[in-house]
Amino acid sequence: MHENREISGASRPNQGRDRSVKAQSHNADMHAQEKSDCAVIPVNQPNKREKSLAEVGEGRARTKENVIQSNTSPTQSGERVSQGLSGVRQAAKERRQERFTALLHHLSVSLLRDSFYALKRQAAPGVDGMTWKKYETGLEDRIADLHSRVHRGAYQAQPTRRVYIPKADGRQRPLGIAALEDKIVQQAVVTILNQIYEVDFKGFSYGFRPGRNPHQALDALTVGIQSKRVNWVLDADIRGFFDNLSHEWAIKFVEHRVADPRILRLIQKWLKAGISEDGQWSESKVGTPQGAVASPLLANVYLHYAFDLWVEAWRKKVATGDMIIVRYADDLVVGFESRTEAECFLEMFRERLAKFGLELHPEKTRLIEFGQFAERNRQRRGEGKPETFTFLGFTHYCGKRGSNGSFIVWRKTAKKRMVAKLHALKAELSRRKHDPSAQVGEWL
Repeated sequence: MHENREISGASRPNQGRDRSVKAQSHNADMHAQEKSDCAVIPVNQPNKREKSLAEVGEGRARTKENVIQSNTSPTQSGERVSQGLSGVRQAAKERRQERFTALLHHLSVSLLRDSFYALKRQAAPGVDGMTWKKYETGLEDRIADLHSRVHRGAYQAQPTRRVYIPKADGRQRPLGIAALEDKIVQQAVVTILNQIYEVDFKGFSYGFRPGRNPHQALDALTVGIQSKRVNWVLDADIRGFFDNLSHEWAIKFVEHRVADPRILRLIQKWLKAGISEDGQWSESKVGTPQGAVASPLLANVYLHYAFDLWVEAWRKKVATGDMIIVRYADDLVVGFESRTEAECFLEMFRERLAKFGLELHPEKTRLIEFGQFAERNRQRRGEGKPETFTFLGFTHYCGKRGSNGSFIVWRKTAKKRMVAKLHALKAELSRRKHDPSAQVGEWL
């Protein structure tokens, strides 16, 4: 495997902007040389050389790859990155097996400053009690000192402060709030690593990536179900993914592309920093805090190797019918043409997750009959309407267009989310009941 010890700061020639296995072993999945998908919906390649009419007439514009521009590239926060980081991205694109051994020098004072300004101004403070506004006072001296500590190895990650927020179903979701300097360094490292992983990540992965959002994932799912021969849908829920993510596997996965020991040590520090709850510190042996700046990237890297590469190999080498995949972080939906393949995949998927310390939630994971022929097939068997499923807060159900009666996927806001929002709205209106009507109207 090649190693990259230094990336030139000079900009490289532009590349094309369009994003142009049944695996038996862990290593085979790791080193699978797969290109990122170019279309919104990844699909099986047709058996014949000519593209099928369904593929040609899918009716979706192809997404643009976040590739190197003439001299700079956007970060997750929308900022521009240096030509040196553009060189990292270009090297990652040209040499897919490259292991980068010299990355920390890209973590500069200017990148730390940009990372600070990319943070939310009103975010709650971590265990350090430091707010964004307070840290901005004397910022240049603070950033210079932080930069020195990171490069000298004197920087130490602080425990994550745990808080709880209500979920739509009434339960409490744990969130981790990192100390402000940890957020800054994490944001800087994420900016660097994004230059590598945005080249590697698959087209059906939408969660927490630059230039991608939940609406694109929802649209991709709708187009896939409507344009492909999808008759069965697996709505999969990985139980407590962020809480059960293995630290050892996370580091092994990152090491497939990152060989800079200083970057790896930073990630290990964040994973091992522990949790502070009600003033009590506890060790964190597994998991990464939801809410931490680095957690979404680590989650995507984890699932890229544990799921994305594996499922793409499964689709190409095992599936015989149409198969679609849409993943948003740890929420995923897989569509199948046949029930037999869907059930086979589900069984193998459970085995695959178990290798990496994960499992599917037995009550929230459902395989349902869903697609353009679902209603007709169920009526023929004397069964009711097709079941619905919820993805990214929207309930999806089979419908028909009023104009010609053709199949369409309808979606509406999930009932639990709508009820929770209405309750929150009612509580806030009650709190503002003595405010002037003009102010309440402006808030609404």
